[in-house]
Amino acid sequence: MGIDIVVVLLVVAVVAVAVVRIVGTASGKRDCCSGDSLGSDAPAGASFAAADVEDTDPAHYPHAAELTVGGMSCEHCAAAVKNALESIEGNWAEVTLAGGRAVLRAKKPVDEAAVREVVERAGYRLLSCAVGK
Repeated sequence: MGIDIVVVLLVVAVVAVAVVRIVGTASGKRDCCSGDSLGSDAPAGASFAAADVEDTDPAHYPHAAELTVGGMSCEHCAAAVKNALESIEGNWAEVTLAGGRAVLRAKKPVDEAAVREVVERAGYRLLSCAVGK
């Protein structure tokens, strides 16, 4: 009988933690992946619609940048960063979770400030931006 009570209390504790995390994420008070609490000056990331980039020929993009993005912890995060980068007209991005790397190809010169702004709006950090070409 004593073990039954311990098991029930353990299940209740796990459910309580799960509910707190779900409510925190849904309300924008917690990060979706890491569960980190977001401060009042750090709003939850904006959601960007997936862009339908039809032109995926690197030769058509005369400008490029190699980015390092902080805060990505899963493929959902990588997709969110890709969507944010591709929300800038004329951009095509390839984002890999490993090392937080992204390659941004652009038809116009890369505007680092605009790139930083969309990455941060999505809830991530632009750690480096090496503009090439």
